[in-house]
Amino acid sequence: MVRFSDRNWPLSSAPMSESGHSQPGMYGPGRRRRRRMEPGLVGNLNLSGYGRERDYMPRDRDPYGRECSDDPPSFMMQKVPIILAKPPSERSKQAPATAPTSTPMEKPIVLMKSREEGKGTSGAEGVSMVPSAVAKVEKEGQRPTQPVYQIQNRGMGSSASGSMLDPVAGLAKLLPPERMKHSIKLVDDQMNWCDSAIEFLLDQTDVLVVGILGLQGTGKSTMMSLLSANVPEEDQRSYVFRAQSQEMKERGGNQTSGIDFFITQERIIFLDTQPVLSPAILDHLINNDRKLPPEYNLPHTYVEMQSLQIAAFLFTVCHVVIVVQDWFTDLNLYRFLQTAEMLKPSTPSPSHDSSSSGGDDGSEYYPQVVFLQNKAKREDFCPRNLKQMHTVIDKLMMHSHLRYKGTLSMLDCNVFPGLPYSFLDSEVNLFLIPCLETDNDEAISRAGTGFPLFSMLPGYKGHPSFQSLINKLRSQIMSMARPQLSHTILTEKNWFHYAARIWDGVKKSSALSEYSRLLG
Repeated sequence: MVRFSDRNWPLSSAPMSESGHSQPGMYGPGRRRRRRMEPGLVGNLNLSGYGRERDYMPRDRDPYGRECSDDPPSFMMQKVPIILAKPPSERSKQAPATAPTSTPMEKPIVLMKSREEGKGTSGAEGVSMVPSAVAKVEKEGQRPTQPVYQIQNRGMGSSASGSMLDPVAGLAKLLPPERMKHSIKLVDDQMNWCDSAIEFLLDQTDVLVVGILGLQGTGKSTMMSLLSANVPEEDQRSYVFRAQSQEMKERGGNQTSGIDFFITQERIIFLDTQPVLSPAILDHLINNDRKLPPEYNLPHTYVEMQSLQIAAFLFTVCHVVIVVQDWFTDLNLYRFLQTAEMLKPSTPSPSHDSSSSGGDDGSEYYPQVVFLQNKAKREDFCPRNLKQMHTVIDKLMMHSHLRYKGTLSMLDCNVFPGLPYSFLDSEVNLFLIPCLETDNDEAISRAGTGFPLFSMLPGYKGHPSFQSLINKLRSQIMSMARPQLSHTILTEKNWFHYAARIWDGVKKSSALSEYSRLLG
C-alpha cells in the first residue's frame, strides 16, 4: 500500500479541503480524487456522519475567485416572456391586461384601428393595437378558437396622422347641426339660387319637404311658422318666417319674396314662397321701372311666369304642397295649379305605386296637395257646407294628376265626432283653420252672453280651438308618406343639389318659354 507521503507531490499543486477532498478542476472538469485509507482505519470511520462523501455540485466563481451561492440556477430554465407592445402613441396610456387562461376564448377578439393609423403605421403595428376591454395575453403557440375581426372607423376626418381620434371631436361629428332660429333665402327676389342652406343639412335620407302656395295675404308665412317651430302665443315678430306687418298690410304690399328655407330638428324642410299672381309685385315692377328680362315683354307676363316657375319647382322637389286660401273659392287659383302641373319638369317616378288622383300614371312624380282653408268661419264647419266644399274641389281637380285626395282627412282627427266616413262621398285633402283669436276677442264673446253665470264659461265657437286644429294639421302632415323624389334615394344634401338642378332647369325650360311667348 502506497501512502501519500511516499509520493513526491508539490504542496502548491494539490490543495486539499477540510474533508480530505481535492479541489475541483485540478484533474480535469468533473473529476475528483479520493484519498486512499489504510485498511486498519476503515472500521473506525462513521459512514453516516460528516466524513461521508457528498455528491459533487459545481460552484460558480466570480472574476475575483470568490465562491458564489450554492442555490440551484433554476432561473435559467424559465422561458422568455412575450410582451405585446402598443404603438408609441399609446404607450403612455396604461391598459390593464387580464391573466392568461387556458380555457378557450368565448368571444372573438376585435381589433380596432382608425383609418389614419392604418395609413401612417405598418400592418404589424395596426394589428397589435388591441383595446383594453378585449386585450388578452396568450402563451406562445396558442391560437384563438374564435375568428378575429378588424373594424376600421369610416367617415371620420383625419386630425393627425398616426394618432388616435379625439373623443370630443368624434362626438361633435355625431351631433346634429345647429338649430335654425330663422329662415334663410333659398331663392332671392331676383330669382337666383342661394347656397347658404347646405350648411344646415346632413347626409341622411329620412327627410320630409313641405312647400306652400297661395295668393297674397292668405297667411302662408304664419301657417308655415306655426307648423314648423312657433306657437300662437308667441309674438309674430319672432316667427321663423317673417309675417306681414301691419304697415305692409296698409300699403297692400307682400312680405315674402322668392323662396325662404327652414329645417326643423325633426329633419322637415319648410319652403315658404312669395304670393302667386301678386298685384303688389306687379305694382312694384311698374312704378319702379325695373328692367325686365329680355325674354319678357310685359310686366304682368313676367309676374305670372315667376309664379309658374315657383309652383312647377315645388311640384318637383316637395313631398307635400299646401295650397292656402282665405275664402272659398277662387277659380283662377285652380286654373293656375293645373297650368303649373302641365309645365313642371318631367321627372321619372322611382316606383309605379304612386297613383294619382285622376288616374294611375307611374311615369312621373306628383306631390301630395293639401287645400288649407285659412280664416274659416263658423258656418264653414257645418257638415252640409263641408260636404259641398269637398265636392267642388273634387270636380275642379278631376283631370289633375296631383295627389289631392286620400292622404289627409278631418274625420280621422275627431274634428267632427259622430260623423261617419260615408258622409263625404268624394273626400279630398281639405283642412279648415279658423281665425286666430286674441284674448280680447274671447273676453268680448263671453261678456256678450248677458248672463253672469254664462260669462264664466268659454264662448261657443262651433269648432275646436285654433291651437288644437294646428296640432292636428301638423301631426297629419308629418305622418304623410315620403316617396322618392327621383330614381335614387336622396339625402338632405343630395336633395339640395337636386333642387338646384331643377330650379336651373325650370328657368331654362323650353315649355315655359313657349308658354310666355303665347301670353304675349
